[in-house]
Amino acid sequence: MAPFLSIPSILTTIKLFLLFSFFVGMVYTQLSPTFYATSCPNALSTIKSAVDSAVSSEPRMGASLLRLHFHDCFVNGCDASVLLDDNSTFTGEKTAGPNNNSLRGFDVVDTIKSQLENICPGVVSCADILAVAARDSVVALGGTNWTVQLGRRDSTTASLTAANSNIPAPTLNLSGLLSAFSNKGLTAKELVALSGSHTIGQARCTVFRTRIYNETNIDSSFATSLKSNCPSTGGDNNLAPLDLTSPTSFDNAYFKNLISNKGLLHSDQELFNGGSTDSQVNAYSSNSASFLTDFANAMVKMGNLSPLTGTSGQIRKNCRKTN
Repeated sequence: MAPFLSIPSILTTIKLFLLFSFFVGMVYTQLSPTFYATSCPNALSTIKSAVDSAVSSEPRMGASLLRLHFHDCFVNGCDASVLLDDNSTFTGEKTAGPNNNSLRGFDVVDTIKSQLENICPGVVSCADILAVAARDSVVALGGTNWTVQLGRRDSTTASLTAANSNIPAPTLNLSGLLSAFSNKGLTAKELVALSGSHTIGQARCTVFRTRIYNETNIDSSFATSLKSNCPSTGGDNNLAPLDLTSPTSFDNAYFKNLISNKGLLHSDQELFNGGSTDSQVNAYSSNSASFLTDFANAMVKMGNLSPLTGTSGQIRKNCRKTN
C-alpha cells in the first residue's frame, strides 16, 4: 500500500501549484483599466491631451481615430497591426481595400507615441494608444465615456489578406454584416450600436456613388444633394458626411437618418430596410441614452478581441515598425 503523503509534502505541492498558477496568470494577464497606474501614471492624460488637440484642429480626426481602432480589432485582434508599414517580411494592412487612401490619423498616433516614449520609454503599447484614442475621440465630439481596459501588446506582423477579408465592406447587405460581426463574437444589437459610430466622419464618393445613383431606398432630395459633389464618373475622393444632420456631434442622429432613408452607405441603410435590425434602429432613434450605453459596452467588448498580453508580442518603440 502506498504511504499517505505527509503534511509537509502536501503543503509543498500546494505551494508549487499556487506558484505555477501565478506564473500562468502572469502570461495570460487579463486587461485592466489600471495597467499603467504605476508604470506610466500620465499615459492616459497624455493621450487625451493629444486627441483633444487633434480633434479641436480638425473634428473629422475623431472619426478617423475611432475607425483606426475598429479596423485594427477586426483583423487578428486589437494588436496595432493596422499601424505597421510594409517591410521585407510582410505586406501590411494599410493598402487593403477598406484601408487604402482611406485610413488616416497615423500622424496623430505617431505624436502620441513619441510623447509617451519620452515620459515612459517602452511601456505603453500602440494597441492601447488606439483603444484610448478611440474613446477620447468620442468624448471630444460630445459622446459617451467608458473605461478602457488596458494591457494589450503589439503584434510583430500584419496581414493584408485578413484585412481584405475581415473588415466589413460598405457594399455588404444585412446578412453579410451580421456574419462579419458574428465572426467576431458580436451580436446583431452590437452591430447596430457600433454602426452608430457613423454619426461622425466622412466617406468618399467612390463608396456611395452606386447608392445615390442606382438605389431606390434613398430619399430623393438627399440623393440629389449629393450628386453635385459626387458625379457619376470622377471625383472619387470627394467627401460627404456620413451623418448630414450633425457630422461632428456624437449623437443618435444617424439612426433618425436611416429611418428617413438618408443612410449614406449601402451598408448603413441595410440596417433599416425591412429586416431584422429595423426595431433596434427605431429604438436607438428614439432613445439616445440607450444607444450611448450600448455603444460604450460594445466598444469595450470589441476592444477585447484577441489581445496579445503577458509575454506575447512586444511594445513597439515606433508604431509603424517592429522593434
